[in-house]
Amino acid sequence: MEKQLYLSSSPHIHAGETTEKIMRAVIYSLLPACGVAIYFFGHQALLILLLCVVGCVVAEAVCQKMMHRPVTIADGSAALTGILLALNLPPSSPWWLAVLGAVIAIVVGKQVYGGLGYNPFNPALVARVVLLISFPVQMTAWTSPSPLGSNVDVVTAATPLGEMKTAVMLTGELPLAAKQGFSDYFLGNMAGSLGEISALALLLGGIYLLWRRIITWHVPASFIGSTVIFSGIFWLVDSSRYPSPLFHLLTGGLILGALYMATDMVTGPITPKGLIVFGIGCGVITVLIRLFGGYPEGVSFAILLMNAATPLIDRLTRPQKYGLASARR
Repeated sequence: MEKQLYLSSSPHIHAGETTEKIMRAVIYSLLPACGVAIYFFGHQALLILLLCVVGCVVAEAVCQKMMHRPVTIADGSAALTGILLALNLPPSSPWWLAVLGAVIAIVVGKQVYGGLGYNPFNPALVARVVLLISFPVQMTAWTSPSPLGSNVDVVTAATPLGEMKTAVMLTGELPLAAKQGFSDYFLGNMAGSLGEISALALLLGGIYLLWRRIITWHVPASFIGSTVIFSGIFWLVDSSRYPSPLFHLLTGGLILGALYMATDMVTGPITPKGLIVFGIGCGVITVLIRLFGGYPEGVSFAILLMNAATPLIDRLTRPQKYGLASARR
């Protein structure tokens, strides 16, 4: 029998990665951050994680059944969305807030657009922002960390970014929390969302993702780099009013967003130049919101705004077709 010749469009080389493998790798990389959250906030953190994961998986299965689509919960994408959503919630979140957030993330942030691969915005961040706007009291009720075995009572506390924002508005100067305590911020001993408290745990997960080539350096480096440079300019102008770049780096959701949210393969640009532009835009908007906006944290809004700009970025950074220049000549 004569050999058949197959003709197809690119790409012609497959890396061997599948959606299941990628989702599993990202979930593995988040285990250190989840462990730190459970260590500092106990069973409440574990409960929120379980509620968000189960809520997202069930919501996805029900939604796909109702829309007569194949049920794809085994690919792990819904479970990953649940983990990311939980890491964006306060430790004191009531159970209904976690379940409602899971439904919003899957239904509003993902399935109404057609499912995985078609959503223009990060589903977990869509849920976070909707919850933050709809239920600001529950979404800003922070508690101080209470490490397992310490027998320390849980008390309400402000996040370092919230404390900074309030102090600057009332006195025009930075509080002590913006000038010291950086080792605690690095390890995770501070108030905040479950997944944004430990820079160390997030960096360990990010290194794993870079090593596995699940993400590239473009977005994390440009996002974090632009935040450090842009905030550093304000800090050099007036260090009594504007916090240092190190404070911006270690507090809030900057590292979580730069490594796990802004690197979303579906909602970000596809070209290397576009990824860098996307990251710089996220960093600049984050600093502007933190310093001059109504909210102390701006990472979620920045990423969603840049998600909206992704089609334009792709268009402006689209590489020239091979051979097109010579054809014009």
